[in-house]
Amino acid sequence: MNNRIAVVPGSFDPSTLGHLDVIRRAAALYDQLHVLVVHNPGKEAMLPIAQRLSLLEQSIEEEGIEGDVVVAAWSVGLLVDYATDVGAGVLVKGIRSQVDVAYETPMAIVNRHLAHIETVFLLPDPAHALVSSSLVRQVASLGGDVSPFVPGPVARFLDNGARTG
Repeated sequence: MNNRIAVVPGSFDPSTLGHLDVIRRAAALYDQLHVLVVHNPGKEAMLPIAQRLSLLEQSIEEEGIEGDVVVAAWSVGLLVDYATDVGAGVLVKGIRSQVDVAYETPMAIVNRHLAHIETVFLLPDPAHALVSSSLVRQVASLGGDVSPFVPGPVARFLDNGARTG
């Protein structure tokens, strides 16, 4: 395992400016960053995984995020299995509040136990600290403007979907 390779996992349903902030900062810290769209069985997805991958790739490019960034999906097996497969020694998680810390800490401990993979928590830019994908989904489903909270490709996709869907 290589501590210079990291994985940023998430459902990214949809990706937000907070996600892109974490991705940008993590890409500057690691030699290679895998942005991993994972299936969360506890959540009903708004967007299919293929669409989330495409929107992430477009958003990373449009936001000018530099570095060796790989966008991939993982839906079978443990997150640490993917990390081990790509040689990553670090998982990077964005945390917005104490609720996120309480949720992420047990997983970080188990991941370290299972595969000797460390978890690094990044705090969000305060401008994005209160925005979650769940909130964006709710606002979008009710026809609200989500453009202040999501990257351009996501805003355009959701706006298009709202008019045509």
